[in-house]
Amino acid sequence: MFKLAPSILAADFSKLGAEVAEIEKGGANLIHVDVMDGHFVPNITYGAVVMKSLLGKTSLPFDVHLMIENPDKYIGDFVTESTEYITVHQEACPHLHSTIHHIKSFGVKAGVAINPATPPVVLECILADVDLVLVMSVNPGFGGQQFIYSSIDKIKYISGIREACKLNFEIQVDGGVGAGDAAMLREAGVDIIVAGSSVFKGGDIEGNVKGFFNHPTRI
Repeated sequence: MFKLAPSILAADFSKLGAEVAEIEKGGANLIHVDVMDGHFVPNITYGAVVMKSLLGKTSLPFDVHLMIENPDKYIGDFVTESTEYITVHQEACPHLHSTIHHIKSFGVKAGVAINPATPPVVLECILADVDLVLVMSVNPGFGGQQFIYSSIDKIKYISGIREACKLNFEIQVDGGVGAGDAAMLREAGVDIIVAGSSVFKGGDIEGNVKGFFNHPTRI
């Protein structure tokens, strides 16, 4: 069984606490926190203050995705008692090994993400050090995009290395994922699915979350 990490980027921020309560009731496992700086990606979202506003309002841990330049300057801001993962982009880190161990120095699990145009081979030297690999299945910056199906081959490649080398990192996919994709992604090797619009849109957030766990095949 996979874990589901709804992205609050797609939530209604005027009632964020209530919507997070709905994903928790539905059985979500994590809160995916998309942080964008307007430089590394062409959008600005929110910072640590918004994430920390949820402390004490949910038991779900934070899964922080830093789509920003110079992430080492801000990692500490996102460390809380509820932070489980902090993920940075391979493309944004000139000294990736150092950044990964900087994250781990806070007692938080460290992840690395790659964009759709980045080949997975670039990660081979870091896979033994990370707890999570995030495969972006859309170009980062905005929600509501269409899933890029070449991402499946990347996931299978990374999963194959994990198996061959007996490594323990989790594989996450983020972008354009619907409930009907869950079985296909799990079969490819995905452990954590990030979903935004398909969870928070349509009026039944709790039901949308449950749909990921109950949907047997792709629509």
